[in-house]
Amino acid sequence: MKLCVFQGTFNPIHKAHLDMAEFVLKNLDFEKILFIPAAIPPHKDYDEKLTFHRLKMAELATAYNPHFEVSDIEYKLGGKSYSYLTALQLYKDYEIDGKINFIIGTDAFEKIETWYQTDKFKNLVDFIVFVRENNFESDRLRYLKDKGYNFQILSMPFEDISSTELRGKIKSGETISNLVPKEVEDYIYKHELYKN
Repeated sequence: MKLCVFQGTFNPIHKAHLDMAEFVLKNLDFEKILFIPAAIPPHKDYDEKLTFHRLKMAELATAYNPHFEVSDIEYKLGGKSYSYLTALQLYKDYEIDGKINFIIGTDAFEKIETWYQTDKFKNLVDFIVFVRENNFESDRLRYLKDKGYNFQILSMPFEDISSTELRGKIKSGETISNLVPKEVEDYIYKHELYKN
């Protein structure tokens, strides 16, 4: 199976995440996109009370597409959610053709050398890099190619949605119906998430 993973905090998952995954399905030859919410994100502050909710919202957001699946692998592994350790486990759990493909934004990819066991991780995956800004110059990433990171850059109509801004809108009572699936919006309000 050709496997593509989309790992993130998903706090909360939003329409730009889903649009990126759909773009990959449409333009590249994958049978499945595996969404992997980080149980304990190593590079971000996180609210432990939201850990389960982030997983549940990802499941609700992706249920409409039979090619999307949500994995709780990082919840089962325990400890900080390092992509390297997750990739090692995925190779044990799935019959994977070639390498795992790993969706990432340009903002995160430019910091990839700071990731845990990055020199080993880069040999386990091929990166699918999404441009996260206007007027991006792909030459900015050439140095990573020279260092052995295998990647392709994909560009789609730029959607400037950030989970940080989303949480701010929820806290201030602004509408988010155009930014998240209805199931996620309903879940957020039902459980009164991101109010503090």
